[in-house]
Amino acid sequence: MATPEPPPGTAADPAGSATAGYAPAELVLAHRVADPGASSFDAKGFVASLPTRPGVYRMLDAAGTVLYVGKARNLKARVGSYFRADQLQPKVVVLIEQVAAVEVTVTNSDTEALLLEFNLIKQLKPRYNILLRDDKSFPFLYLTTADEFPRLSFYRGSRRLPGRFFGPYPSTLGVRETLLQLQKLFRLRQCDDTYFSNRTRPCLQYQIERCSGPCVGLVSREDYATDVKAAVRVLEGRNDEVAQDLSLRMEEAARTLEFERAAALRDQLAALKRIQAKQIVTAEAHIDVDAVSVAPGPGEFCIGLMFIRGGQNLGTTTYFARAPLGEPEEVLAAFLAQHYLTHPAPEEILIESELADANVLATALAERAGHRVVIHHAERGLKARWLEMVRANAVEALKMRLATQAGIAEQLAELGIALGLDYVPRRIECFDVSHTRGEATVASCVVFGPEGPVKADYRRFNVEGLAPGDDYGAMRQVLERRYRRVKAGEAPIPDILLIDGGPGQLAEAAAALAALEVHVPRVVGVAKGADRRVGQERLFLLHTESPLILPPDSRALHLVQRVRDEAHRFAIAGHRARRAKSRQASILEDVAGLGPGRRRELLKQFGGLQGVLGAGVEDLARVRGISRRLAELIYERLHPGG
Repeated sequence: MATPEPPPGTAADPAGSATAGYAPAELVLAHRVADPGASSFDAKGFVASLPTRPGVYRMLDAAGTVLYVGKARNLKARVGSYFRADQLQPKVVVLIEQVAAVEVTVTNSDTEALLLEFNLIKQLKPRYNILLRDDKSFPFLYLTTADEFPRLSFYRGSRRLPGRFFGPYPSTLGVRETLLQLQKLFRLRQCDDTYFSNRTRPCLQYQIERCSGPCVGLVSREDYATDVKAAVRVLEGRNDEVAQDLSLRMEEAARTLEFERAAALRDQLAALKRIQAKQIVTAEAHIDVDAVSVAPGPGEFCIGLMFIRGGQNLGTTTYFARAPLGEPEEVLAAFLAQHYLTHPAPEEILIESELADANVLATALAERAGHRVVIHHAERGLKARWLEMVRANAVEALKMRLATQAGIAEQLAELGIALGLDYVPRRIECFDVSHTRGEATVASCVVFGPEGPVKADYRRFNVEGLAPGDDYGAMRQVLERRYRRVKAGEAPIPDILLIDGGPGQLAEAAAALAALEVHVPRVVGVAKGADRRVGQERLFLLHTESPLILPPDSRALHLVQRVRDEAHRFAIAGHRARRAKSRQASILEDVAGLGPGRRRELLKQFGGLQGVLGAGVEDLARVRGISRRLAELIYERLHPGG
């Protein structure tokens, strides 16, 4: 049979996207295997030609699709193990039966092989590799360091900004709670630089004693810096040092008869003690550890991850991995590589069992993190209890997930019967439109499958070019945009398409699909009952006169309600974000030649936008940086037709 061409990014195409961001020291031409299941294939001769050096191997099917990517410390030994029939496991036999070609890439070290394997898996997503099902972005607390009065705020995103990051936290709630505590304790500012630099009087945060008012000079730079330093030590787990310092400062203030200052420090110290009483300090300060555990389940694994920062347990989170060929140890190794090569690694990672490649992975993580990383197993003491705790969380999360999946499977089956399908639907898409009197219209598309929400496939659409409040036109526009992409093969056609609305929206959906010549097995309009109460929904189907009304206790109806509500939530969130963004934009931003510096000077000179609106051309021209011509442009923009 003909040997398939390698996909882009493999060894025969070393400049391809699969190795983006990584360039191994040495690449060699791939060794290929044609039809390894045929009797003419000389597996022994092929393996004999392989080098004993480290590298990465890729197994391809007859169509050239990569089925599996693996790394090896010794390519000859590792690849050869697949063709020793007496040692093959049943799960490996399934893979080998589909393999039509093998490619290998030689690297100079085990670390290079690990990084190349990670990039190939991330790019190609092979069917038989262990893949994480969700790519989480963890929140941090971010402290600016370049500002005269540093800002402490919630942050999620790249850590390339100048400043200090504290975390990660497993949830947004954990960050918000910590930030609120520090606000009450040290009164550091959260406002952005534009808001901060244009204040002429203290804001509400100052009034409720959660900011010390540095924007208007109500706190000295030295006192503010002292509070920043104390907040940093609390975030590092050094609460006792902060308490001791506050106690000394309180005594000193009392000795110098500064009784109001002493009372304020006393209250601050008492607040810190209350925070310490609520926190669970689990180890000595300065220790940063992640504890990782794997719980196996039918068809997938749950990975539990616990964060300990500054000796304090910040909480746990879970991941789910598809692992057709995986054992718990393999899943653990794959998770460590996939997670920590894209997220910051702490100095210590606790695992349940020893891994053969732990030192190789630790070396790669240390190079990326810029500090020493240790991966090891803890058998006793506090660290062993951490592992027990995170494993218990992983087991419970897996149980809840399996129970949820079983419930969704039953709901899908019942919904298929209710809608007259002769099979169980596997993909539902639902659309909703949200706006405020026609302003900032946003439509949502949410996707559900056998495992529940498929959030990676969610989409939002900004609706433009329609009359305000034209819900029918908005629905048609969005469906045309979505299913034009579906027709091009960018996403599968759903089994059921739900439209939040009645016959009018359903007719627009049918027209949009017909224009694109896209066939969806069932298109359903979901309308609320006469008094819009939950449980009275009516389902409108194409080519049927009467709506389908399911009983309130129907599991099919519960699934429809859940999908519809999720589409509604997703649309409203997008609409509110778009509306807020449009309302935050200043009318001054539309004036050509009026940049941020000049806008800031205007607002400062006149005390805000209302003052600018009341100013004449002569008044505007007196502001530094504003010429007579620019003042006229500003006045014309603020007073059109005046």
